[in-house]
Amino acid sequence: MIAWLRQFAAGRRSTSPAAASGPASEATPDAVHHSAAVNGFQVLEAALALPVSTWRYHWDPAQVRHLGPMAQDWWDAFGVGENNKTICCTDTNGVAIVCIQALHRLLKESQQETAQLRERLDQLEQRTTQEGTAPTHT
Repeated sequence: MIAWLRQFAAGRRSTSPAAASGPASEATPDAVHHSAAVNGFQVLEAALALPVSTWRYHWDPAQVRHLGPMAQDWWDAFGVGENNKTICCTDTNGVAIVCIQALHRLLKESQQETAQLRERLDQLEQRTTQEGTAPTHT
């Protein structure tokens, strides 16, 4: 709540205190400093190793369930955010986007490799057909 009040007083208007560190957080070049690139594959590996479970807060009704990692595991895996007690939506969005980018690169590499292998197979099949020996499939 205090962070939201500070942002509100500074002219960064959002609709709720939760938005102060969530979806409405300011992330412009003028608002951030010490920006650094990350290795998407390392982030992906950390995300894959991250324990995820369903749970509820002590104050939630019994039928409510949440899905996600514990803040301490998140902190150990990525070291981003304010502390090891909370997970900021900005950070979860960032990790998700970086993982999507890494998976996309892996998919593209796999597609390129598959296309190259298909081309080699086509060339081998053409060569064996031209030589009069059909490939034997078992």
